[in-house]
Amino acid sequence: MIFEYFHETDMLYIRLTDSPSAESDEIAPGIVLDFDDRNQIVGVEIEDASLRVDLSRLELKAIPLTSLLFTERVPAEKAD
Repeated sequence: MIFEYFHETDMLYIRLTDSPSAESDEIAPGIVLDFDDRNQIVGVEIEDASLRVDLSRLELKAIPLTSLLFTERVPAEKAD
Protein backbone atom coordinates (compact mmCIF):
# COMPACT_ATOMS: atom_id res chain seq x y z
CA MET A 1 0.00 0.00 0.00
CA ILE A 2 1.34 3.41 -0.96
CA PHE A 3 0.14 6.82 0.21
CA GLU A 4 1.13 9.52 -2.29
CA TYR A 5 0.38 13.22 -1.98
CA PHE A 6 0.43 15.55 -4.99
CA HIS A 7 0.96 19.07 -3.65
CA GLU A 8 0.31 20.78 -7.01
CA THR A 9 -3.25 19.43 -7.15
CA ASP A 10 -3.80 18.85 -3.40
CA MET A 11 -4.68 15.22 -4.10
CA LEU A 12 -3.95 12.23 -1.89
CA TYR A 13 -3.82 8.86 -3.61
CA ILE A 14 -3.85 5.63 -1.65
CA ARG A 15 -2.63 2.82 -3.90
CA LEU A 16 -3.83 -0.51 -2.53
CA THR A 17 -2.34 -2.83 -5.18
CA ASP A 18 -0.05 -2.68 -8.22
CA SER A 19 -2.92 -3.57 -10.55
CA PRO A 20 -3.75 -0.87 -13.11
CA SER A 21 -7.00 1.02 -12.85
CA ALA A 22 -9.60 0.11 -15.44
CA GLU A 23 -12.56 2.09 -14.11
CA SER A 24 -13.25 4.83 -11.56
CA ASP A 25 -16.31 5.81 -9.55
CA GLU A 26 -16.81 9.01 -7.57
CA ILE A 27 -18.55 7.69 -4.46
CA ALA A 28 -18.83 11.09 -2.75
CA PRO A 29 -17.84 14.61 -3.80
CA GLY A 30 -14.04 14.53 -4.22
CA ILE A 31 -13.67 10.84 -3.28
CA VAL A 32 -12.91 8.49 -6.17
CA LEU A 33 -12.42 4.73 -6.06
CA ASP A 34 -10.33 3.08 -8.79
CA PHE A 35 -11.13 -0.49 -9.83
CA ASP A 36 -9.19 -3.05 -11.85
CA ASP A 37 -10.62 -5.17 -14.64
CA ARG A 38 -11.92 -7.70 -12.05
CA ASN A 39 -13.85 -4.92 -10.24
CA GLN A 40 -11.48 -5.01 -7.25
CA ILE A 41 -10.55 -1.69 -5.59
CA VAL A 42 -6.99 -0.74 -6.46
CA GLY A 43 -6.87 2.84 -5.17
CA VAL A 44 -8.60 5.73 -3.46
CA GLU A 45 -8.25 9.32 -4.65
CA ILE A 46 -9.02 12.16 -2.23
CA GLU A 47 -9.33 15.57 -3.90
CA ASP A 48 -8.73 18.75 -1.85
CA ALA A 49 -6.93 16.47 0.59
CA SER A 50 -5.52 19.22 2.82
CA LEU A 51 -9.09 20.34 3.53
CA ARG A 52 -10.33 16.81 4.31
CA VAL A 53 -7.52 15.07 6.22
CA ASP A 54 -4.61 15.98 8.50
CA LEU A 55 -1.65 15.48 6.16
CA SER A 56 0.89 16.30 8.88
CA ARG A 57 0.34 13.01 10.70
CA LEU A 58 0.17 9.34 9.73
CA GLU A 59 -0.50 6.71 12.38
CA LEU A 60 -0.37 2.96 11.84
CA LYS A 61 -2.08 0.68 14.35
CA ALA A 62 -1.81 -3.09 14.49
CA ILE A 63 -0.50 -3.33 10.93
CA PRO A 64 1.57 -6.50 10.39
CA LEU A 65 4.38 -4.77 8.49
CA THR A 66 7.36 -6.70 7.24
CA SER A 67 8.98 -3.53 5.90
CA LEU A 68 8.40 0.19 6.03
CA LEU A 69 9.79 2.46 3.33
CA PHE A 70 9.84 6.26 3.33
CA THR A 71 10.48 8.13 0.10
CA GLU A 72 10.38 11.80 -0.67
CA ARG A 73 9.56 13.31 -4.02
CA VAL A 74 11.86 16.21 -4.85
CA PRO A 75 10.28 18.88 -7.06
CA ALA A 76 12.06 19.28 -10.41
CA GLU A 77 13.24 22.81 -9.64
CA LYS A 78 15.03 21.56 -6.50
CA ALA A 79 16.59 18.44 -8.03
CA ASP A 80 20.35 18.55 -8.69
